[in-house]
This record gives sequence, structure tokens and C-alpha cells, in this order.
Amino acid sequence: MSSFKKLFILIIIYSSINCNAFKKIPPNNLQPAIVSRTAWGAASPLPYQQHRPVRITIHHEGTKLELKDDAAAKIKAIQKWGMGQDRNWSDIPYHFLIAPDGTIYEGRDPLTVGETATEYDPSGHLLITCLGNMEVQKVTEPQLNSLIKTIAWASKKYNISPDSIASHRDYSSQTTCPGKNLYQYLQNGFVKTEVKKYRIAIDYL
Repeated sequence: MSSFKKLFILIIIYSSINCNAFKKIPPNNLQPAIVSRTAWGAASPLPYQQHRPVRITIHHEGTKLELKDDAAAKIKAIQKWGMGQDRNWSDIPYHFLIAPDGTIYEGRDPLTVGETATEYDPSGHLLITCLGNMEVQKVTEPQLNSLIKTIAWASKKYNISPDSIASHRDYSSQTTCPGKNLYQYLQNGFVKTEVKKYRIAIDYL
């Protein structure tokens, strides 16, 4: 396809999108900036169970986190709790974590099975969590933007269909995770729609 035709298609795509979240995502940089495990001070994991992710599942962490709070310290505490006597997990339970300011943090290896305190089997699930309690807190615009960016990048990198996007509560009767204020964006199809738009634009570059 010629460069002119690619540019023309991108212009058409952009002109049809009104979502602020999408407009803030540079189409020539699919991979978002991700804070590494080393940068947030992760402990070494225990032995993992390997898997191949075939679906993307959205969570919220479940305890309040405000914009002014230290997200990295929160993540370290989550890992310490998960690997402690209460859970005895091999690592932090999620593959990616997103702070209220939109910062994306690396969790456990995406090619390993995540953890859950409920009855569903997370094998094959790539787990992305928004930090905070979205049952009582609003999802911030930067956090929603980064969620869309992370899903789009991960779905492309690991060859996962955006149609697989769902939430923790869709697989478990024991939870309201990811909270009503985040779940609404999954329930009304917003997240899937924006992820697909983003991926279409990238595929034409």
C-alpha cells in the first residue's frame, strides 16, 4: 500500500473518532511507556505456572488510591501481601497495573498464570488492573486512556482478539470487580470499540 493511501486512511479514521482517550494516543507508538519491575522495586518471584494468554480480563485492585498517593509503594505492598502467608502466591497477581495518573506498571510475566482470590481459573487470562476501588471511585481520564493503550498493545503483541475483553465479574459470581465505575465502560462496549479503533489505525501505518 502506498504511503499516500495509508495517510488518507488514517485521516479518515481520525476524522471519525471523537474519543479524547484515542486522540491522546500517538498512532506511531503502539507500545506504551511501562514502569519496569526494577523501577518499582519488585521482589523476585517464586516459580511460575506457564501459560499462553488468549483473553484479556480487567480488574480493579479494590482499595482506594488517590492521585496524590504513591502508586509504586502501593504496588510493592500488593506484591508483599500476595506473596505472604495470607495468599502464598508466586508474585503480584496481575500482569499490568495502571495508576490513577495513567502510569502503567509491569506486573508478573504475561506468559505466566495470574492469581485470583475467587473461584475462576485465570489460566489463559492476561490480567490488567486499575489501581483503586472503582466501586466508590471514578476512573480518571488518564487511567482510562492508559487502559485502552495497554489493552491495544497487549492484544496485538500476544495475538489476542479484542473481542475477548471482559472483566473479573464476568468469570466469577463472588465479586463485583472491577467496580461499577469501571465496569460501565466494558458493559457499554466503549473499551472494546476504542481498542479496535486504535488497532486499526496502527495496522495501516
